[in-house]
Amino acid sequence: MHTLTPEERYILEEKGTEAPFSGEYYAFDETGVFHCKKCDAPLFPSTAKFDSGTGWPSFDAAFLGAVKEITDKDGRRTEIICAACGGHLGHVFHGEGFTPKNTRHCVNSLSLAFKAGD
Repeated sequence: MHTLTPEERYILEEKGTEAPFSGEYYAFDETGVFHCKKCDAPLFPSTAKFDSGTGWPSFDAAFLGAVKEITDKDGRRTEIICAACGGHLGHVFHGEGFTPKNTRHCVNSLSLAFKAGD
């Protein structure tokens, strides 16, 4: 397990959100795999990343079984967590039309670790 900074702990363990357009991976375009910052589980292939213009890294697909969807307590949004460790990643939205898959995993950069060439 990775030793988390206070900011990473806030996102992953307290379900926080980083400011839009501030994350390391928002305007990031390298080939590899995005892993959970907390437990290192592979979550998203770089081929699934797209520019949604929303301010956070966006992915239209996760690796099979890597991410769990949970309805927020207010019932309005769907949270996504790492299936391996339960760390908060962000939220998922369906039906927006950004890509043919019609899915946007809106993820906090601070919850991710990138590995080139995976």
